[in-house]
Amino acid sequence: MVSGSSSLARLRWRRRFRSLLALLLLAGFAFVAWVWLPAPALTVPLVHVIDGDSLTVRQDDAPLTIRLTGIDAVEYRQDCARGATRWPCGRDARTALEKLAGRGPLHCEVAAKDRYDRTLAACRTAAFPDGIDLGAEMTRLGWAVATSDAYMVEEAEAQAKRRGIWQGDFVRPENWRATHERSTTALTPPDA
Repeated sequence: MVSGSSSLARLRWRRRFRSLLALLLLAGFAFVAWVWLPAPALTVPLVHVIDGDSLTVRQDDAPLTIRLTGIDAVEYRQDCARGATRWPCGRDARTALEKLAGRGPLHCEVAAKDRYDRTLAACRTAAFPDGIDLGAEMTRLGWAVATSDAYMVEEAEAQAKRRGIWQGDFVRPENWRATHERSTTALTPPDA
């Protein structure tokens, strides 16, 4: 009788172990899916395009300033050169983003906040995978430089085809900002 109860105990132990293993495996799959799934996208109406990489949207009846991730567009007040001629490339960059964004709404995946309290996000004109990725297209059109590996191909294409700021000489936006100190509160252009 002793051997019968011992084998019954082993059988119960094996069943519990298998159940625990299955539960741990399921929890592992759930964790991996949670980590790899993209952040939920906000669908927000566009209020105003500030410059080539920043815009204002409305979320919960309050304005929200968004800075597009992965790019750095020329600043609104920045000029570029084509030979000896200067041209307002910063204004052209804002106009390009206005055309791309249209009237909205935008579908934005929020990443974080920056030091100016702007929301960092990747925005599209329609829900993923449809619509235009605004950061990719601004870089492809040559109005922004890539700040991450995500848009390096688009930057290389714009540079090779001499689009936007790549038509001539320009100061990289981060260097231009460093020499033209900008107030942290001055986010809207003067003619907005």
